[in-house]
Amino acid sequence: MIEVRSVTKSFDGLRAIDDIDMTVKPGSIYGLVGTNGSGKTTILNMLCGVTRQDSGTIMFDGTPVYENPAVKQRLWYIPDDLAFYGPYTINELARFFGRMFPHWNAAILDVTLQHFHLDRDKRISRMSKGMRKQAVFALGFASEPDYLILDEPIDGLDPLVRKRIWELIVGASADRGMTTVISSHNLREMEGFCDSICAIDHGKVFIERDLDDLKSDIHKLQVSFGSNASSAGNAQGSDARTGIDAYRDLNVLKQWSSGSVDFLIVKNSQQELDRFAAAAKPVIFDRIPLTLEEIFIYELDRGNDEYTSRL
Repeated sequence: MIEVRSVTKSFDGLRAIDDIDMTVKPGSIYGLVGTNGSGKTTILNMLCGVTRQDSGTIMFDGTPVYENPAVKQRLWYIPDDLAFYGPYTINELARFFGRMFPHWNAAILDVTLQHFHLDRDKRISRMSKGMRKQAVFALGFASEPDYLILDEPIDGLDPLVRKRIWELIVGASADRGMTTVISSHNLREMEGFCDSICAIDHGKVFIERDLDDLKSDIHKLQVSFGSNASSAGNAQGSDARTGIDAYRDLNVLKQWSSGSVDFLIVKNSQQELDRFAAAAKPVIFDRIPLTLEEIFIYELDRGNDEYTSRL
């Protein structure tokens, strides 16, 4: 388990990471999402012990990671910048890492390189960007890490290679209990593979949930009380018979209307929505599934509105 508690980090007096907590469960695939400059890479660098936090603790199974070779032998980090690997061939790197990682598995490297059709004796710097990433992934899987940390690793790869890499990640999680932390801008892809999501904005965590739980609590609703009832456009969703705000018991993140139909983004449980429908008795009450990307946008918009209101 990875446990991050009350961690902060500043650069040149500017706080990049602001008192964050994170918990990554063993064997999970944990997605780290956020806008550009939100602090994702800084968090990953601290998780891997590349950068030291200013305050707080980062523990891998109860052991701090910074300046701890025993922990670092159990993790593999693929950063966005692969310049370190450039001067070397895959064979040279395999000999180096084979001495560093106690569970090095040359057979896994052989199979993965064959699948990716990579030349062992070609310098990484002479490969295409996509082939460089594939080479580093092949080396990473051969190290059989307990923890795989990935910073925008799959962007730019063709669909078949992306599919194969996800298969390897999911397979290692299922077979060996490998824990993966991955940042990406591709929220649709993350939605298909991640167990948990942590969303970062301005160096703060504003969502950390199991993905299934997150999606069960945020909904898009299509509601109508009939052609004679007031819509959100003129009475904020009021019931024409009572004049009472029909949505007062819902946690509404966003609301708009089209004619007599109201559309709402709400943060409520299924049970709360059932109670609302039973009490309000709308003519139309449809629940429309939201994607992870839509949830992220609505939650981020709400957080920015709350921040602005405090200024």
